[in-house]
Amino acid sequence: MKCGLIEKAKSQFVDTIEKEAYVWCEKDWKHDEYEHVHHRAQLTFVEEGYQYFHIDQKIYLVPQHHVIWIPSGKAHKITSEAQTVNLTVFLFKSVFEDEFYRNVQVFTAPSVLKEMLLYASKWNQSLIENEEQDLFLKAILKSLPNFCKESNGLEITVPSDIRLIPVCQDINSNFKYNMDIDSLAEKAQMSVRSLQRTFKNETGITLQKYHQLTRILKSIELIDTRKFTLSEVAYKVGYQSLSAFTSSYFAVMKTKPIVRKSHGVSS
Repeated sequence: MKCGLIEKAKSQFVDTIEKEAYVWCEKDWKHDEYEHVHHRAQLTFVEEGYQYFHIDQKIYLVPQHHVIWIPSGKAHKITSEAQTVNLTVFLFKSVFEDEFYRNVQVFTAPSVLKEMLLYASKWNQSLIENEEQDLFLKAILKSLPNFCKESNGLEITVPSDIRLIPVCQDINSNFKYNMDIDSLAEKAQMSVRSLQRTFKNETGITLQKYHQLTRILKSIELIDTRKFTLSEVAYKVGYQSLSAFTSSYFAVMKTKPIVRKSHGVSS
């Protein structure tokens, strides 16, 4: 059983729960790294740690205090290297007709939404009919489009053009260093101009943005270990100063980086 759903065959889940919506809290969550699908819409709130969701050739980062909305029937795989992942999953049998609910959404949980999600955890795994729970979860569901003022843009599209694969691999391996656009073009066997145009068409972002996103994603993983100061993290992902790193992090995450104190490390 996973989040209340019974796995009858690998990746295929049967929903035997009659309730319209229910809550499943998971402390120290462990992933299985294979794609699965179910016929309930899913809202996941990451209370601690971070997760990567692999959906439709895209990789979505869901850091601490963020939520991801996944429409019904959307196949997804989840991975994470976080030391600890604590999360709450909300599964809805039916949703409203708004466009919002038809697409994957990732956004920061505003303080009001965060408190609502934490309050709802008191119904963890409860299958008993409860009027307050039904109304409360429906209110969360109805309010999601208003809470999602703008997505964080924390997704990276995996290009289908095989010429771009070595380009992505090079950036992923050498993110600490400045990009050598001529070298990347040579790897793709394209001109620089053609590489930039093709990459943007395939992924929706520029090479420079991909490089920045890769650095910030790596920094989130390092921050999660609680072994480094922010200055150390900045250096490890290729920034020459803490202020440059903080500015880049804020541009992507819409918040400043914070290292939680652990084993003598502080921000």
